[in-house]
Amino acid sequence: MKIFKYLLIAGIAALGLSSCSSDYLDTAPTAETGTATAFETTDNVKLAINGCARVMMNQYLGTQGMCGEGCIKMWYGNYPGQDFYVNLNGWALLINQNNHDTPTSLYTYYPWFYYYKLISNANSIIMHVDEAAGVEADKEFLKAQALTFRAYSYMMLAQIYCKRWVDSDNGNCPGLVLRLNEDVGELGLTSLLDAYNQIYADLDEAIRLYKSSGRHRETNEFFLPDIEVAYATYARAAMNRCDWHNALEYAKLARQGYPLMSNKELMYDGFCTHNSEWIWGGYSATDQTLYYYSYHAYIAYNSNAGNVRNYPKCVSKELFEQIPSTDIRRQWWLDPTGYTYTTTTGQAANSTQLAKDARAAYPDLLSNATVYAYMQFKVRCNDTPGVGELNFFRSSEMLLIEAEAEYNLGNAAGAQAALVALNKTSGRDPEYACNKTGADLLNEIKLYRRIELWGEGFDWFDMKRWKDTLVRHNYAEGGNFLATLAVTIKPEEKNEWRFMIPTRETDYNKAVKDGVITPAE
Repeated sequence: MKIFKYLLIAGIAALGLSSCSSDYLDTAPTAETGTATAFETTDNVKLAINGCARVMMNQYLGTQGMCGEGCIKMWYGNYPGQDFYVNLNGWALLINQNNHDTPTSLYTYYPWFYYYKLISNANSIIMHVDEAAGVEADKEFLKAQALTFRAYSYMMLAQIYCKRWVDSDNGNCPGLVLRLNEDVGELGLTSLLDAYNQIYADLDEAIRLYKSSGRHRETNEFFLPDIEVAYATYARAAMNRCDWHNALEYAKLARQGYPLMSNKELMYDGFCTHNSEWIWGGYSATDQTLYYYSYHAYIAYNSNAGNVRNYPKCVSKELFEQIPSTDIRRQWWLDPTGYTYTTTTGQAANSTQLAKDARAAYPDLLSNATVYAYMQFKVRCNDTPGVGELNFFRSSEMLLIEAEAEYNLGNAAGAQAALVALNKTSGRDPEYACNKTGADLLNEIKLYRRIELWGEGFDWFDMKRWKDTLVRHNYAEGGNFLATLAVTIKPEEKNEWRFMIPTRETDYNKAVKDGVITPAE
C-alpha cells in the first residue's frame, strides 16, 4: 500500500501553486500537459485523488515543520493551546498567539496557502471528472471524494481565519474566499454563513454521490475519503457552527463500522499506525517520509529529531492532575510525583531517578533524549526521524461530539451515556461513572475532550469555539509552563483568536478586504 510519490493533477495550478499569491498566474502545468490528458480516464482521476491525499502529508514553503495537516495539528492546534507544554521560549510568538493580527507572518500565511492548494486540486477534479472515460459509478465516487476534500478544507479555514460562531451574528460576519472552480481571478469574501452553507452543500452532494455510486474505498485506503469521512466532516463542521442536531446525527453515522480501538492499541501502538477507529488519516512509511519536517518528528517520544530529544512534548500539570488514577490514559504521561526534577522547566537530569525510571519503562526512549516531568508517551513513531501515520478523524472524537451535542440539545442522559461509552465501556477507566448535569456536565465533556484528544491538534480550536479564557501557570503558580509562556488570554484578545487574511492574498486579490463582505452578484 503506497500513496503515489507524485501528484498526477497535471493541467491545474494546484501542483505547485496556491490561491494566495502571484503564483496563481503561473499556468505552465496546463500548457505542458493539458487538462484533457490529466482527466482523460477515471484511472487518471484516481491518481489525482491520490495526489490530494499526498498534499495533506507533504512539506511546503521550505520551512521545517510546515508539513501538510501535521503542521496544522502541531503549530495551530497544540502549541497555542492550554494543555500542551514545551520548553521553547523562542516560540512564544506562536505559542502566545501574538501573530494573529500580522498578515505578513509566515504563520498567518501557511494555513491559507495549504488549504487553498488542496481546494484547487479538488476543484479541478470536480470540474472535469464527468468528462473522463470510465464507468459512471466511478465518476460519482471520485467527485464525492473531491467534494469531501474541499468541504474539509473550507471547514478548517473557517476555524482559523473567521470569528467563532457564537460571535458571528449567526454567520453574518466576514467569511472566506469561496473558489469553486478553476477561475483564479479576483474574488471577495463571502459571509461566514455562506461559507458554512457551501460546506454543507458540498457534503450533501458528496454523500448523495457516495450512495448512488455504490463504491467504497479499499480496506487499506484509510488515507482517502469515503462516506464516513464526509459524515465526520459534517459532524465537526456542525459542531463548530453550533448546529447540534446535525452534529449529533452525523457523528453517529461517522463512527458506524469504526469501533473504538483496544486498550492495548490505545496504550502501546503510539498513534502512528491506523486501526479500527481511524475514520480518516494520512499515510506515511519509511520510503515516503518527511524526515525532520513531520508531525511525528515534533512529538514522538522515540524520535531522534532534535525537536523531540531536546524539547519533549508534555501535558500541562493541571490537566494531568484531573485525570483519575483509575484511568489508563494517565499513563500516557510521565508522573513525577515523589521525584526530583527542575521546577522551572520540568527537566530531569539523566542522573535523577525520574529519568532512570522513564528509560526503564520506555526502553525505546533514546539515550540522548532529555527527560521532562509530564512528558508524553502517547505518540511514538514507527521509524526515525518521524515516520508515522497521522489520524484526522477517529470514532472517539465522534463520541465526544455526540456528548456535546446531546448536552446542548438538553439531553443530559444522552451526553452521560456517550461519556460512559468512551470511558467505562471501552475500559479506559473501568471505574468511570457520570451523573453530572448542567454546567458540571459540560465541564466533564470538555475535560474528556482534553484528555482523549490531547496532542492531536484540538486544544486551541476547542478553546476558541468554547470562548474559554486560556490560562497557563508556571511552577510557582501551580502549573508547569515557562514563565514567558504562563499567560492568560481572553476570548476577546488576540484579534478574537482569528488569523488575519495574509497579505500574499490581498496583494494579489484586490477584491479581498479583511473585514468586508462582498455581496453575491
